[in-house]
Amino acid sequence: MGCDGRVSGLLRRNLQPTLTYWSVFFSFGLCIAFLGPTLLDLRCQTHSSLPQISWVFFSQQLCLLLGSALGGVFKRTLAQSLWALFTSSLAISLVFAVIPFCRDVKVLALVMALAGLAMGCIDTVANMQLVRMYQKDSAVFLQVLHFFVGFGALLSPLIADPFLSEANCLPANSTANTTSRGHLFHVSRVLGQHHVDAKPWSNQTLPGLTPKDGSGTRVSYAFWIMALINLPVPMAVLMLLSKERLLTCCPQRRPLLLSADELALETQPPEKEDASSLPPKFQSHPGHEDLFSCCQRKNLRGAPYSFFAIHITAALVLFMTDGLTGAYSAFVYSYAVEKPLSVGHKVAGYLPSLFWGFITLGRLLSIPISSRMKPATMVFINVVGVVVTFLVLLIFSYNVVFLFVGTASLGLFLSSTFPSMLAYTEDSLQYKGCATTVLVTGAGVGEMVLQMLVGSIFQAQGSYSFLVCGVIFGCLAFTFYILLLFFHRMHPGLPSVPTQDRSIGMENSESYQR
Repeated sequence: MGCDGRVSGLLRRNLQPTLTYWSVFFSFGLCIAFLGPTLLDLRCQTHSSLPQISWVFFSQQLCLLLGSALGGVFKRTLAQSLWALFTSSLAISLVFAVIPFCRDVKVLALVMALAGLAMGCIDTVANMQLVRMYQKDSAVFLQVLHFFVGFGALLSPLIADPFLSEANCLPANSTANTTSRGHLFHVSRVLGQHHVDAKPWSNQTLPGLTPKDGSGTRVSYAFWIMALINLPVPMAVLMLLSKERLLTCCPQRRPLLLSADELALETQPPEKEDASSLPPKFQSHPGHEDLFSCCQRKNLRGAPYSFFAIHITAALVLFMTDGLTGAYSAFVYSYAVEKPLSVGHKVAGYLPSLFWGFITLGRLLSIPISSRMKPATMVFINVVGVVVTFLVLLIFSYNVVFLFVGTASLGLFLSSTFPSMLAYTEDSLQYKGCATTVLVTGAGVGEMVLQMLVGSIFQAQGSYSFLVCGVIFGCLAFTFYILLLFFHRMHPGLPSVPTQDRSIGMENSESYQR
């Protein structure tokens, strides 16, 4: 139809920049999922306990949030945006190359903090540039953008799997503050060495792998392969910089890509503009400012309590669901190799890939489903599905088949929760509040906090607590969602907004899908 022809015409005009922005999100996905399957090898490499290695997740997620805020600084001009993307994607390759040399958990946390900053910057800049280019028609391009996150997250555990150690180098009941003597077993059939005798550890030393200072693990090769696979991404950004003549010192030359501003005018009926000098009007959309600016807005003073309750409960739902996504991806491998399942390390390495594979599949399926089903219904099905899946996993906790089926089911249910919740909340508030800002912040903090919390509980209480945490957090998400429905019903509503404003809000909500 005419609309499809216009979209394909826009894509042809902006093919190189669009492919470049999609590719940097592949880097994002590659970096977000590798920690889970390599967790035990990294513990061996750094001689750390599970609570200690959990700080690596925390540092990555905290700096991802900081990087997202920092990315907003680089969105003003095309040159700033592209140089930020080049630096960030190159930093991710450097991080992969350096990880095998991190023998201390603090150094590893510092390196992953750098990766988090790069990921946050990519998240903000790539989304904003795509929306700037396609504006009203950006939704489908953003869906593909986030498909590349899933593709990268699916690929990184598959790359790591052949290099994972089959043996657990850590004592089963080791804790961060243990003072008892641990015993270390290293299986020769995996690393091609003689069986290492059990060695006592001193009170000051955390259990870990010590043959040749932890160098017995082959997982280093996986990180170097990922570094090489990611290298074409900064090269693609560099080529785009060259095409836009931003590598030379010619400030007078106007970058060709910025003509997307004029291009957007062709696809959009004229309307009364603010007298503001900011180019695209979506930049001044109230829901997409930073959290501090959003909360300072004077027009929130007279809002009813239900207005704030909707923001808070929606953010708490995503705090739980996005936190579960991060925690499950991070620790399902560790859970599988522990008793009672004792799955082989190679087989368990497929679980994070399966999880992210079904998240990617779910994001593709949600495109046609969302046009036929209300966002509120989709969120309800997703949250109930998460709770039921964790309950089934808990009941059949000794069955490996149920673990694989449950992992696929969780990926499917969690995949569309964020965009559906965002669309529902924005619609409830008729795009007048700060839903996008508050929800993105809530989801990011949830990923950061729940990974730390689950790691600490897993270490202290054993592997069974992993599923118990899932049930508890799932039930909390369901409770907060019921409260959200209650506050929405009590909300007096806001003056209706023009359809154009609603469409702008919907397409911007897509830009924050994770």
